[in-house]
Amino acid sequence: MADSPVPEPVEGRSGFVTFVGRPNVGKSTLTNTLVGEKVAITSDKPQTTRRAIRGILNRPAGQLVIVDTPGLHKPRTLLGQRLNDLVEQVLGDVDVIGFCVPATEKVGPGDRRIAESLSGYPRAKKVAIVTKTDAANREQITERLMEVDSLREDWAAVIPLSALGADQLDVLTDELLALMPIGPALYPDDVVTDESLDDRIAEIIREAALEGVRDELPHSIAVTIEDIEERDTGALTDIYANIVVERDSQKAIIIGKKGSRLRDVGARAREQIEPLVGMKVFLKLHVRVAKEWQRDPKQLGRLGF
Repeated sequence: MADSPVPEPVEGRSGFVTFVGRPNVGKSTLTNTLVGEKVAITSDKPQTTRRAIRGILNRPAGQLVIVDTPGLHKPRTLLGQRLNDLVEQVLGDVDVIGFCVPATEKVGPGDRRIAESLSGYPRAKKVAIVTKTDAANREQITERLMEVDSLREDWAAVIPLSALGADQLDVLTDELLALMPIGPALYPDDVVTDESLDDRIAEIIREAALEGVRDELPHSIAVTIEDIEERDTGALTDIYANIVVERDSQKAIIIGKKGSRLRDVGARAREQIEPLVGMKVFLKLHVRVAKEWQRDPKQLGRLGF
């Protein structure tokens, strides 16, 4: 009897996807939900994301590397311009671009401008995503799908979903993987992000500092890590960090009455940092002023932008 033919090995797919859209359309929440772990901070403040953060999603069919980027916006500072430049760079490198529009808001001029700008990236396949369907009724979702569908003729797919409700995420994942090039995984399967521990801790502190602040202050907050050191006993890690703002009045807001607000920031941040480092944390926060750092090329360089 002849030997049975050896089946051909099934090759997986792998590649890069980024989600674009106006600030605050749910890109970071979608990234975190797909990855299954918090790799990008979230906030109701626009332009929370300031770096290209990679989250890695593994499936039997392959590996998706999700690059979370800042929201595209009209820049008012040098920082804003550099964030837009970063998005442009990422868009030129990815395999798929997911264009996000919330189901709860009508498609506006900003959405149309971003959708049109995607023609500048002919290499990437384009998918339209209607987010936040959990917060919208069926009529709104239908209306949004029609509006989004009409923005471009080259959508590979148009998908409504809810990251918070975990609705339709498998549909999106399957669609994105099918659009990726055939090839081996780009990261080991136990890696969820290529962010360093210092960067992840700095972002957690910034997220805690953003909670409850208003107006222009969110854009003025940056965080740097001075030192992370495990104590000899091995039961505690000391972390020293700076919260950087642009003016003395902002410093007073962050610290709060008799230091109450800064203590809250520390407590909120510690809750998320401890599971990340796997032990108790002593977190020492220092608030310092770097005048107009968003507009100063030297200060931006020192702060990693």
